[in-house]
Formats: sequence, structure tokens, C-alpha cells
Amino acid sequence: MEGSLVDNGGERVGRGNKIGYVKRGIGKKRKQILRRVRRSDMTVSNTLQQLFHSCTEAFKGPDTVPSPQDVQRLRQILDNMKPEDVGLNKDLQFFKPGNAVRENQRVTYTTVYKCDKFSLCIFFIPEGGIIPLHNHPGMTVFSKLLLGLMHIKSYDWVDTEVSNDNLMPQPSQLRMAKLKADKVFTSSCDTSVLYPTTGGNIHEFKAITPCAVLDVIGPPYSKEDGRDCSYYKDHPCTVFPKEKIGEGKEEKEKDSYAWLEEIEMPENSEMDGIEYLGPTPF
Repeated sequence: MEGSLVDNGGERVGRGNKIGYVKRGIGKKRKQILRRVRRSDMTVSNTLQQLFHSCTEAFKGPDTVPSPQDVQRLRQILDNMKPEDVGLNKDLQFFKPGNAVRENQRVTYTTVYKCDKFSLCIFFIPEGGIIPLHNHPGMTVFSKLLLGLMHIKSYDWVDTEVSNDNLMPQPSQLRMAKLKADKVFTSSCDTSVLYPTTGGNIHEFKAITPCAVLDVIGPPYSKEDGRDCSYYKDHPCTVFPKEKIGEGKEEKEKDSYAWLEEIEMPENSEMDGIEYLGPTPF
């Protein structure tokens, strides 16, 4: 199985071919943000090894979804993961409150491992930083918040037939989606899982405090294979599927739907890529 432990300088990486660039020279301040122990001083993480080997068994390639048993196994491993398993700890300068305001940081991204079937990625989101609303076409994604406090909003598309049969004509260029999550998560929360069409496939991350989130993505984004990343803006929805509304529940259900408008890649979606220097997964 081919893969890599580092991102190559100058190549586009991240959530699809639209998300941003790895930068070979990231500057003194950027190096200080995520300063970690060098790999030669590290031992291999048993938990990270378990995750890697379970991923090789669970992810079979495009157009497949891990079995319920594989999903459960991966969730259990990720639920038990600690920041130290990938060479992090809460005392790093990046995770100090107010650091983003002083440094004006962008989201940073590193690849632990990547092959054609899955990838292990860590996103470092500064305080107040956002990964805008985006999708994961044909993918199953496990997200484990390792450090910090983060607000997540997520949606799934409403079935086309339901929309056509029960709604007024939808606004041009908009598509209806159902809200799946809109709440704050902490590092003690269980691992979240989204699937190609369910579980909140379209989501947004906003860091309340500096955050590190580990994503297991299978298969990875690939524009060539039709898995490019799209971005969206959500709008209030005033009409909704009638069959899903019970008597006396109208106001509550109205808040559970939105119109999503596909937009160009937002400026704040660009990320700086850095080399992974944590424990190896094998």
C-alpha cells in the first residue's frame, strides 16, 4: 500500500483540490506554533498503530462504506486516542488562549498518512478560526476532537422526491438540507461519523478555543475521481417537507431545514500545510 508521512512542499492539499497549499517556508512564527518533539525522540504509538491497521481493513476503496463492525471498531479506537498519540499536548503555544489574536493564524493542516483508500489528517484551528461549510462526496469520515472546544454545524441533503412532492418550488440555485448537528463539542465527546449521504455529510467547524481535530477520511478527496470539495452558504428555510411535520411541531421543524447555496471557495478555507513530526502509525 503506497502512502506518505509528510506533505510535499508546494502541492495543493487539504479538503479537496480547492482547499489550499502546502508551504515549504512557513516562517519563524509558524514553526513556533506547532513545535513538537522530533520523531527520533518518539516511540511508536500503539493506539495510532491500531488505528492505521484498522483503517487498512475497513476502507475498501471508492464507492464502498465500512461495515458496521468496522465503524464500531474505528470509533472505539478514536474515542480512546490522546493528543500524545500524535505528538501533541495542551501546553504547546498554539493552544494558549488568545494566541490567534496575537499571531493572526490561519488553519494549519498536516497529513499523518495518506493512500488511495484513506487518509489520517490533523487540522489545527486557531481560536475563532473556521473551516467553512463543505461536503464529503462519496466519503465516510471519522472526526475526533483531540484538544479544544469547537462548534460544529452539519447538514444532510433532503431527498429530491420528498422536496418536489411536498414543497413550494425551491429558490433557484438552492437545494434543501436537513440540519443534523448545531452544537459545541469538547475533546471528551465521542467520535463523530459521517457517511456519503447521512450523518451530517456537509459540515462546518468553528473553533471556540484553539483546536486540534483528527480526521480519518475514506476515500480521500480526489478531483480526478469525482470527489472534489464544494462549499456552501446556508439560508433560512420557510417551507419544509410536510410529511415530516407532526401537529404542533411546525416551529421546531422549521428550524431543522435550510437552503444551501453552492459558492466559490471562501478565502478563509485556505490552509497552511506542515510536515507531520509525530509518532509513526507503523
